[in-house]
Amino acid sequence: MKFGSKDKKPMSEYELIFENQIEFVRDELIRGEIYDEELCNELTNKSVARSAFEKLQSDRKLLPVYPYREELLQAIEKHQVLVVVGETGSGKTTQIPQYLHEAGYTKHGKIGCTQPRRVAAMSVAARASQEMGVKLGHEVGYAIRFEDCTSEKTVIKYMTDGMLLREFLGEPDLSSYSVVIVDEAHERTVCTDVLFGLVKDIARFRPDLKLIISSATLDAVRFSDYFDSAPIFKVPGRSFPVEIHYTKAPEADYLDAAIVTILHIHVTESPGDGDILVFLTGQEEIESAEEILKQRTKSLGTKIAELIICPIYANLPTEQQAKIFEPAPEGARKVVLATNIAETSLTIDGIKHVIDSGFVKIKSYNPRTGMESLLVTPISKASANQRAGRSGRTGPGKCFRLYTLHNYRHDMEDNTVPEIQRTNLANVVLSLKSLGISDVSEFDFMDPPAQECLLQALKLLYALGALNRKGELTKVGRKMAEFPLDPMLSKMIIASDKYKCSEEIISIAAMLSTGSLIFYRPKKKLVHADNARKLFYTGNVGDHVALLNVYRSWKENDYSHQWCYENYVQVKSMKRARDIREQLAGLLERVEIELTSDPGDLEAIQKAITSGYFPNSARLQKNESYKTFKYSQTAHIHPSSGLALKFPKLVVYHELVLTTKEYMRQVTELKPEWLVEIAPHFYRLKDVKDSEAKKKRPSAEGGLDI
Repeated sequence: MKFGSKDKKPMSEYELIFENQIEFVRDELIRGEIYDEELCNELTNKSVARSAFEKLQSDRKLLPVYPYREELLQAIEKHQVLVVVGETGSGKTTQIPQYLHEAGYTKHGKIGCTQPRRVAAMSVAARASQEMGVKLGHEVGYAIRFEDCTSEKTVIKYMTDGMLLREFLGEPDLSSYSVVIVDEAHERTVCTDVLFGLVKDIARFRPDLKLIISSATLDAVRFSDYFDSAPIFKVPGRSFPVEIHYTKAPEADYLDAAIVTILHIHVTESPGDGDILVFLTGQEEIESAEEILKQRTKSLGTKIAELIICPIYANLPTEQQAKIFEPAPEGARKVVLATNIAETSLTIDGIKHVIDSGFVKIKSYNPRTGMESLLVTPISKASANQRAGRSGRTGPGKCFRLYTLHNYRHDMEDNTVPEIQRTNLANVVLSLKSLGISDVSEFDFMDPPAQECLLQALKLLYALGALNRKGELTKVGRKMAEFPLDPMLSKMIIASDKYKCSEEIISIAAMLSTGSLIFYRPKKKLVHADNARKLFYTGNVGDHVALLNVYRSWKENDYSHQWCYENYVQVKSMKRARDIREQLAGLLERVEIELTSDPGDLEAIQKAITSGYFPNSARLQKNESYKTFKYSQTAHIHPSSGLALKFPKLVVYHELVLTTKEYMRQVTELKPEWLVEIAPHFYRLKDVKDSEAKKKRPSAEGGLDI
């Protein structure tokens, strides 16, 4: 019997030489905070526990936070607000809630711990429940958008920051919580920044509530100043020395440079010398890197040790995401191709080499054009140092930066711009209004967003009927706030009651809310995939109705996996859509909307869609491009749309994104009369019909100029 990598013969005396080898210059050494040989040996040669539970308990004692348990509990007892700083992987997320539970804080209320990412909330809750020896969903549970895994027994609740924000609607003083932990505060998501202002306010009139702000950054003084000079508790991470290497000259193609570097490390250093973590910008890059690596390792054959490639990105199925945590077999090396999800949210053991491309995909919103762009941009210095720290977790490591020292020192910003300053604030403003905060511009933001962004958000909510002329929340606005969706999507669902098609509309809303692509196109079967997709567009329907057709067909085929494979539809996305639809059906009862259906009335469905998305309407131009009504922005129908080559005169779109061009995604054709019927204050029939109309009508307050 042979075992592949285990029975690998030693390398011959000839060395493998790659073309285009990259020259790196070692510049600096990041010294570890705690580094001694004894501790390193203790971590690498952990004693084999008698059972899995005992192994978990022994692993807990090896975490950097464990020696500080008593000091930390004393500090929490003494101070109401505490800023805890500790490296990712120091154990603060899983251990601090357990220490508080053991100290008896759960007798007075739940312990809530927020995470900026769904993946992190689920994996951390699963780990904490294993360590406590309880079933997930009982004493330890998690809550993410459209999924609640908690019960009446739950005392430690992990959730996304958006979920805690929604809990404020039903419980403005969070009376059922005794401790609130805002974790990964340095990521500065929109919801985290809004939470800061709300929990800071609550802490002032609820002296019994303990507030812990947990962050992996060294810039803790800013958090301390914001929370009325709260004390800082530092948990030294177990970081070992990390050698930083920069390229001698700038690299033209960082993806190719990353692949060459991976193979160079794999060949020159023995597989037992640790795994490799590569930071890339997104799913497409990771998939192409995986394909090239497989081809190159195949061509080298038995000359090199086995290389196991593990991708990790948000849209990857859960069972494939779990593979990154499995240790590589003896004689083989693992390479993890990751987005910035592995920068702070996940800790992978055994990583000794980090390859940093120096780029990240960042979403930014332009209030003047109403367009979201997802563009590849250089990372900040804080992110670069965070990435380098991933290699010094279990022993001395190396970080290969695919950019020059000059780039690092002069071209990179110190910190990433907080998301609240580069996003559409309509949802945030609606949440704050529903919490009773009348003057949103006076809200205590840590980094206030631009006034223009706030003004555009207020205008949009007024146009949708969520706010009146005085900026107060209307009945429609209160109903819209009940849905954890974008305001336009919420308005579409509420309007479905008028057109008696709520069954169909919540199916469309669920499909739009999956956050991932429904169809997939394998490179070897592009024609088959495109033909299968065309079947859902029969009758010249738009993308929204096509999504409804997909859901209906899947339901008629008894939610079959086989049907998904035959029609090139993503099973994971469809299951998620079904779960979301069930949640939305439950929310309809709360806002007193009946489930009604008229499958044959396509016009009613299209009118309901237009009721929510009329601000996103566009008119065809002579050059086959489109011009949006609201911002006069030139746009094109996305090539993946079923209406891409049909060019209808008037369309309504789900979102406007900037990739290679300005594209409208999920498009539906509409009639001019509908716009006038649905929003008479903002549209006149003459202006909508006449494409040459240059007259601009003075709009009502917050209205749309045509």
